Amino acid sequence: MSRLRVAVLMGGRSSEHDISVASGRSILAGLEEAGYEAIPIEIDRQGRWALPLPEMPAIGSEVTSPVPVPSSTASPTPFGAIDVVFPALHGPFGEDGTVQGLLELAGLPYVGAGVAASAVAMDKDLFKAVMRANGVPVTRSVTVRLGQSLAESPYGYPVVVKPARLGSSVGISIARSPDELAPALELAFGHDEKVLVEEFVAGVEVECSVLGNEKPIASVVGEIVPLLADWYDFASKYDDGGMELVVPARIPEVQAARVQELAVSAFVACDCEGMARVDLFACQNGDVLVNELNTIPGFTQTSVYAKLFEASGIGYTDLLRRLVELAVERHERRAQLRY
Repeated sequence: MSRLRVAVLMGGRSSEHDISVASGRSILAGLEEAGYEAIPIEIDRQGRWALPLPEMPAIGSEVTSPVPVPSSTASPTPFGAIDVVFPALHGPFGEDGTVQGLLELAGLPYVGAGVAASAVAMDKDLFKAVMRANGVPVTRSVTVRLGQSLAESPYGYPVVVKPARLGSSVGISIARSPDELAPALELAFGHDEKVLVEEFVAGVEVECSVLGNEKPIASVVGEIVPLLADWYDFASKYDDGGMELVVPARIPEVQAARVQELAVSAFVACDCEGMARVDLFACQNGDVLVNELNTIPGFTQTSVYAKLFEASGIGYTDLLRRLVELAVERHERRAQLRY
């Protein structure tokens, strides 16, 4: 039998382009190890798609002459004879439902959340509204839109100021006094037209990975310890030695169980499928609050999503295999629906 052909979409137009490429290359190698035919499709910062040469080099070798695909023919021509697509695009123009919509139109199975779940999870304002409507506790926040102003924090100081629709801590800052609020808003508005001002939560920042379709499972809980700053900023996430992941998290067992419960609840409430990484706070008073949900988390072998499942007994290659199988299962299930 011929091997299943899995195309990995990576790169993209967002500020998380380089992180996406790192995820994509790791996924390509893992898919080959899992027995699939892995096909790289890279999108540059201008949104141009590039395909490998007809004679594809071995995974791990350098592709020096990609064949550019004109933007006018970039959908869905680049996919060719593809069985499954694995989007490894972080941030806008990839994690926000745009590419998922393209794949739906092309009728292709793909890994991860669908259009609606991707769009909701990407927009932290909408995500929190959905969580509140479903009884999932989240950090308190107010939303400020372009053209509006906020003279004072409703939660005192410090407060977290962040773009509503961006990831990897890009554009985020902590305003520790009234004088720092306006500059923090200006920075965030440089990345998005909608900004959140959130209460600063004193507690342990924890993360939990979720895997599945109708019956999602949660990984063990990991604790994030920033080493380069007093909060989990961009450098802490991506620089060597920037953070330490403690597994299992150093929180009470009952609180860890609550983290897993809420991670799955957030996944289901957001109508996710396939995978997600949920970021939460284990508060000092014993409460647990959901902060964010990432539908396409970082996906190298050393990324938090994969490491948490590795600690749960699901290795990287097996994890990729399960995600591909979940994508095919969902596609076949929905093919039975009448539209």
